[in-house]
Amino acid sequence: MDWRLLGLSFVMVFLSELGDKSQLAAITLGGNARSPRIAFLGIAAGLVFTSFLGVLLGQGVSQVLPTYLLKAIAAIGFATMGLWLLWPQPNPSDS
Repeated sequence: MDWRLLGLSFVMVFLSELGDKSQLAAITLGGNARSPRIAFLGIAAGLVFTSFLGVLLGQGVSQVLPTYLLKAIAAIGFATMGLWLLWPQPNPSDS
């Protein structure tokens, strides 16, 4: 087993999910649930399933495209989203 990859994967997902809207949804569901354990199992299963889909998609795409191109596409995508979020948006109430 590749323990380094396991640890890196855990840390990356753990840090990326802190304060995420999925964590806020988990807090809401856990606080309103009659059975917090069942809510936890459902939330954990949803996160595991989406991660599984991401790994499968990543594996499939990596068979078609080289790693450097995938990294470039991801970098451009994140930079584009960051710039879009930083760019001032017109306020509809100003019209």
